[in-house]
Amino acid sequence: MLVMAGLTAPPAFSTVPAATAADDKALYTAEELAAIYRHSPLGQPPPDSTDAVADQPLAARLGQTLFYDVRLSANGRVACATCHQPARAFTDGLVVAKGLSTGTRNTPSLLNVAFGQWFFWDGRSDTLWSQALKPIENPREAGSDRLHVLHVVFGDPVLRAEYQDVFGPMPPLDDHRFPAHARPDPDPDTGMNSAWRGMAAADRVAVDRAYGNLGKAIEAYERRLISGKAAFDRYVAGLRSGDAAAQEVLSPAAKRGLRLFVGPAHCELCHAGPGFSDGQFHNLGLPRLQHAAMDAGRADGIQQLRADPFNSAGVFSDSGGAAAAAQLRFLPSPESMLGAFKTPSLRNVALTAPYMHDGRFATLEAVLNFYAEAVPSDHEYGIGRREKTLKLVPRLSAPQRQDLIAFLIALTSPPLPPALLGPPPPQCGCTAAAAAATAGPSRRSRRCSVSR
Repeated sequence: MLVMAGLTAPPAFSTVPAATAADDKALYTAEELAAIYRHSPLGQPPPDSTDAVADQPLAARLGQTLFYDVRLSANGRVACATCHQPARAFTDGLVVAKGLSTGTRNTPSLLNVAFGQWFFWDGRSDTLWSQALKPIENPREAGSDRLHVLHVVFGDPVLRAEYQDVFGPMPPLDDHRFPAHARPDPDPDTGMNSAWRGMAAADRVAVDRAYGNLGKAIEAYERRLISGKAAFDRYVAGLRSGDAAAQEVLSPAAKRGLRLFVGPAHCELCHAGPGFSDGQFHNLGLPRLQHAAMDAGRADGIQQLRADPFNSAGVFSDSGGAAAAAQLRFLPSPESMLGAFKTPSLRNVALTAPYMHDGRFATLEAVLNFYAEAVPSDHEYGIGRREKTLKLVPRLSAPQRQDLIAFLIALTSPPLPPALLGPPPPQCGCTAAAAAATAGPSRRSRRCSVSR
């Protein structure tokens, strides 16, 4: 959602002195410099009071194992890492995600996801751990069910031990009370739903709690996916310190793009703060793609969030209470959010093509061209109404758009440590191999019985 269109005239620049040989601060007005400083450094993610183990190393190890484990899926071939591939900045490079079948939305990056408040393009989860649960049971994604997933963990001595190290005993899943497959289903006539309703209420609660715990472990891993310093961050540090050598890390074009970004282009209307996102939802007036079903975006997301038993105010949250309940109660009306989608972070945006919630734009150039040529959404193919605030954003010339792209490329971070880019290694010196993302049910344990 690179917000770059609206008016017909190119923006006028304020007059500033040329940069000195010693310091680039002279390139910017005081207001622009203050805005630049608001974008860096990234810092550490805020704590998550709804997940008591969010920052525990043992939970992160379990979550990392689950993230790459294809056994959790219905066909034994899909893992979280199928769509969130480490080599692609935790995206998949596809127009829309593909698990058991083709989805309807583009896969967002998980880099820096711990800074978010709402999750998915429509914000239908308000905690990272509850977000992790939904793709597992989505028929288009992993297509699995919570009983199957818990049986996988319970039946693997390593995973069960790791779970119990973090959360305590699992439900007695070897008891006949717990079927091999079951989940609540919107269709009451499915076998999955019948098996779920056939369980005792207390057993359903125990399963839900254990399933929620798996999401909390996955969150603990995902909270470690924090990108390192991009060229932009090194540049800002150089501005703060007056280090002229550090200020050379950006090209002249990128510096011009930075001035546009924090100044007359008004990109900060949506792409604010160190994460380059306000974390909120906006209707950009994207016309509906041919043959595509209408996607209501945040309008549907609000209703799904309120109905989610795993939301921040629910009984499975480690710290819900009045504040979480109020947050859900005072959400805007769904009707006001029709066609709105979450503002993605621009950090590492050069690595996460294609763009927009439906992956319609293959390149950054195409995104910026859309903003230069956008038409109001009140036409027959529009969804909802395009935000009026976009009229404050000027139309940019082709050279200005290229300068912005140069700046956006400078938001690319170095790769994460290798230890975070696959399943965790064995915890002892035995010969069992670590499971790969494509490992099957016959893989060996990653921790021998004497390693605990």
